[in-house]
Amino acid sequence: MSGNKKREKFEELAEKRVTETLKKIRLIGNLSNRNNYDYTDAHVKQILSKLEEELKILRSKFSESHSEKDATFKFK
Repeated sequence: MSGNKKREKFEELAEKRVTETLKKIRLIGNLSNRNNYDYTDAHVKQILSKLEEELKILRSKFSESHSEKDATFKFK
């Protein structure tokens, strides 16, 4: 695959995946509606901590060698 084709494929997939991720993040944000859901500050901290951890991993993948971590989420 030529460099130009690789870039086109990267851009196509990145746009699709980032858009899907943004939609999912907004759906998580919908959980903040206390009229529909009951949650604690501990729940919120765990969710945000996991999301921040994944962003750190993502940053490292684009900058240096990395190790894969668990891609699941469970309340503790």
